[in-house]
This record gives sequence, structure tokens and C-alpha cells, in this order.
Amino acid sequence: MLKLDQKSYYMNKNVYTILLIVFVLFFGCSSDNTSSLEIIEEEDQTEEVKTFSFLALGDSYTFGEGVTEDQTWPFQLKDAFATPSKKIDDVKIFATTGWTTTNLIAAMEESSLQSRDLVSLMIGVNNQFQRVDFATFELEFDELLSKAIVLANNNKDHVIVISIPDYGVTPFGSNNSEIIASEIDSYNAYIKQKCLEQQIAFIDVTPISRELGDSEGALVEDDLHPSPFQYSLWVEKIVPVVKEILE
Repeated sequence: MLKLDQKSYYMNKNVYTILLIVFVLFFGCSSDNTSSLEIIEEEDQTEEVKTFSFLALGDSYTFGEGVTEDQTWPFQLKDAFATPSKKIDDVKIFATTGWTTTNLIAAMEESSLQSRDLVSLMIGVNNQFQRVDFATFELEFDELLSKAIVLANNNKDHVIVISIPDYGVTPFGSNNSEIIASEIDSYNAYIKQKCLEQQIAFIDVTPISRELGDSEGALVEDDLHPSPFQYSLWVEKIVPVVKEILE
């Protein structure tokens, strides 16, 4: 009888030991898995965001005459470009209403502009409006394009050039719409050709300005400059190019 009880005792003890081992292994593994998951989640949450800087050179179209800073196309581009892993965190607009190529060059020479990851150039409408000799525009645009490349850390692949909109479709330019359209086309043809020669991204927003014309919501109160809505349409064309550049 005693022997039987001892046998049962040792059998039960062995069973308890096995159960204890299984218990430890199971919950130990679960704990390890939980810890691993927590580490992965922490790594995902702390994924590094790649940031870029952007310099926008130009005139009233870049300055955003009649709109707030966050409504300008450079700042709308900043918002449209942003993803969980990439963003433009530094936007510098170097532009003023009325600037010709001559004015922009002079202002750049008096300023200490820092290099940026992305540089845009949009200039020429005031050369046309102020009847500046076209040969002057050609020389100065070439100079500005070279300066833009230097400011993009000497990387022409990080420069974008935006076409000149056609203001002849606005009430402001309606009296000379055909002449304005023809001359704007000449300016844009030169700009596009220079970009092709140097393999620099050229983005044509002129058709957008012509399609919208003076329709409701296309212009700000001065009946000349683009509205935030029109700028948003420009950005729709610009952002895919920028995403490819800053991939």
C-alpha cells in the first residue's frame, strides 16, 4: 500500500513538473513575442522623416500677390508633397511683385541666399509687360538659370522652371490679349528650349491660366493675379515632378 502511494506520488510529481515546464515555456515565449512586437512598433513609430529645403525664385506669381503665404503655390507644394516619411520643412520665397530678370539678379547679388535641396525659377512676365528688350531677357534668364543650379548645390536635376502664365486672359490684359498671348508664347518657348538644352525640368502652367481665364474663382480681387484655387492646379502639375526629384 505504501509502495503504491509512493508510486502515485512520484507520478503526480512528474506530471506537475512537466506542466510547470510547459507553463514557463509558453508564457516565456509569449513574453518574448510581445517584447519583439513592442520593439517593432517602437521602430515604426520612430521612423526617421527625411526633410528637404526649397527656394522659390521669381516675381508676383511666386510671391503670391493678393493671397496669404500659405496660399502661395510654393507653400501649397510643401503641403501636397508631405508624406509620413518625407516633407519639405523649409520654404524660402525670394520674389517680389514687379520684378524683372534684372531686378531678381540685383536682389540675389545683394542677398546671402543659402543652398537648398530644391530651387524653382519663374520669371519674365514683367520683362514682357515693361517692354524690356527680349535680348536682355535671354541673357539674364541664362544667368538666373545658372544661379539657380548653383543654389541647388550645383545639381541641375534639383532645379525646376515654371512657365509664364498668360495674363492676357484676365480683365487686366483683355485690351491686348492677342499680343500678350503671342509674346508670352515667345518667352515660354525660349525658357523651354533652355531647359531642354540643360535637361532641367520645365513645368508648363500656361494652359491652366488660359483655360481658367477670368472664370469665377480663378483670380484674386485685382482681376490679374491667380487665386489660391488656380495655384492649387499648378501644384497638381508640379508635385509629381518634385516627388521624382526628391525620391
